[in-house]
Amino acid sequence: MSKSRGHYGYVFVVFAGCVFNALGQKRSTPSAVQFTDVTSQVGITFEHTSSSEKRYILESMAGGVALFDYDNDGWLDIYLLNSCTVETAIDPHCARSALYHNNHDGTFTDVTERSGLEYPGFAMGACTADLDGDGSEEVYVTGFGSNHLYHNKGNGTFTDITTKAGVAGGDWSTGCGFADYDRDGKLDLFVARYVYFDQQNSPKFGEGKTCQYRGIAVQCGPRGLPGSSDLLYHNNGDSTFTEVSKQAGVSDEQHLFGLGVAWFDYDQDGWPDLYVANDTGPNYLYHNLGNGKFEEVGFPLGVALSSEGNERGSMGIAIGDYDASGRFSIFVTNFAEEYDELYKMAADGSFTEASYTSKSAQSSLPFVKWGTAFFDFDNDGWPDLFVACGHVYPQMPAQVSGGSQPYLQRKLLYHNNGDGTFEEVAAVHGAALLVPRSSRGAAFGDLFNNGNVDVVVNNLDGNATILRNDGGNQQHWLAIHLVGSGFNRSAIGALVRLRANGRSQMQVVQSGDSYLSQSDKRLHFGLGSAVTAEQIQVTWPDGQTTALNSVRADQFLEIKEPEPK
Repeated sequence: MSKSRGHYGYVFVVFAGCVFNALGQKRSTPSAVQFTDVTSQVGITFEHTSSSEKRYILESMAGGVALFDYDNDGWLDIYLLNSCTVETAIDPHCARSALYHNNHDGTFTDVTERSGLEYPGFAMGACTADLDGDGSEEVYVTGFGSNHLYHNKGNGTFTDITTKAGVAGGDWSTGCGFADYDRDGKLDLFVARYVYFDQQNSPKFGEGKTCQYRGIAVQCGPRGLPGSSDLLYHNNGDSTFTEVSKQAGVSDEQHLFGLGVAWFDYDQDGWPDLYVANDTGPNYLYHNLGNGKFEEVGFPLGVALSSEGNERGSMGIAIGDYDASGRFSIFVTNFAEEYDELYKMAADGSFTEASYTSKSAQSSLPFVKWGTAFFDFDNDGWPDLFVACGHVYPQMPAQVSGGSQPYLQRKLLYHNNGDGTFEEVAAVHGAALLVPRSSRGAAFGDLFNNGNVDVVVNNLDGNATILRNDGGNQQHWLAIHLVGSGFNRSAIGALVRLRANGRSQMQVVQSGDSYLSQSDKRLHFGLGSAVTAEQIQVTWPDGQTTALNSVRADQFLEIKEPEPK
């Protein structure tokens, strides 16, 4: 580790444990990058368990995954969430979730039993953050019946503090994310909820028009089932939270079916805003008014519905500046025969749907889409897109009226052409992407600290998939780890602008992303042929800035927030 003084504070540079190509060496073309399924090879034996028939909607929506460094050794660990059946849902030990420790040698060890994260009940997803400023990240797990907040003790173990913290939730919770919405220095928590599911009085399989799909008897819902309100927990600063969703204006009085969650400051006014993906209903964009309240602006800004004015079966969310405009766009994954939506932000703060003009829409139509992210898999400096797919109805035949919609489906990988368009290229980048599964959550991060962004996918009724990125580091890259001050040591909400090769990129540190998942909070930037980043500017959650110039490529860079003024 080498240390040098930055412009506004100390900057720590940590080098990855690998050998890099010489600076200036000719870089490979994107087609050289391959994704390899290394699940068994690295020691991941987790298997998701649930009813194979999926006769109830409760059994078809799970499986998030969290990538986070729980022991602060500089390497990402993996937490995979498991769910149960309707019959066993009330049993807190109905299914075993799994925490895997990164061994720094390309393998992982199951440390679940010692960790205390083994049995969170009927789990859906997770988000992570350091809530008390001790340098170790807590884990919040959503699920059916009760959610769980686990305090990281810093010694490889966690303690369930849900009751004390007051964040159990109840009903059926899905997406979650921490953010300091009122900028008081403490991280608050938003939780989306889906439908109200009554185990004793649930609709009968295949009976009624909301229990049919293309003439096939299937599980019932979500249409025809009652929805549930969403939750916003304000951090009181004493390890407890107060539920304030109604006062803040984010409770979802319409009781829509909430799934994906994304905190980001869409208008860059310094206050974190909130986007919520709703299944079969309009999506919400909550504008933070800066006074503890939010205004729902999804309709006037053009991100509630499709360009045709249709509601969608929305699942996952990706936030990114894919076109180097200096503004964040929103990508939303949707149900079969509904293309994924790409909302491009205009200079006036409104959004225009760019799904078809970006060429990302057509190829998505046959699939049911879930976990997703903007990430630069080939390090060329342009954020690409990944989408995990899988139907919800095991009863689906390979062919139905209107085209192919098999239950097991492949992944989608979109290469950013750098001109505002994408090309779907999964077939070019590894047979592992084409293996059909019923996938749900997906998380993204550099598992092996070698400059490649890897992907972890949680699949229903089977093993997870660890997709190792082979070859992305043949182009230059820079990974930035931000360390905040006070209670927000995770630096959630901090914005990084990076300039290389004369072009700017922008990313934000998020808690909770994709579909029910948590990706690496280290911000990974592809630099293409650039051997240095010309400039890096960090805007911290409290508005302070840190600026660095001429930063060498191919390293992990740790930047600490200056003490508050």
